[in-house]
Amino acid sequence: MAKKSAIQKNLKRIKLAKKFEKKRAQLKKIINNKKLELSERFAAQLKLNKLPKNSSKIRIRNRCEITGRPHGVYRKLKISRIALRDMASDGKIPGVIKSSW
Repeated sequence: MAKKSAIQKNLKRIKLAKKFEKKRAQLKKIINNKKLELSERFAAQLKLNKLPKNSSKIRIRNRCEITGRPHGVYRKLKISRIALRDMASDGKIPGVIKSSW
């Protein structure tokens, strides 16, 4: 099980990213528009820098929904390899069996 504080910190980042998603997209659109004046683009860059760093989507960490483990997480399932193996062994995932020979 991961530390509760690390899980909460990641949830806070997810919430912030959702909150500032539209604002970030608008500012990035202005910054990347080469037809606008340099001063206007620079002003948009300064506004983007004033937003909280944790509101960036890149700061979000993929974590297991069950255990909170940060490594070895399958994106589609949103669970770690260890949790997947435990659930498969317990028969909680239909069609998946642990092989043994």
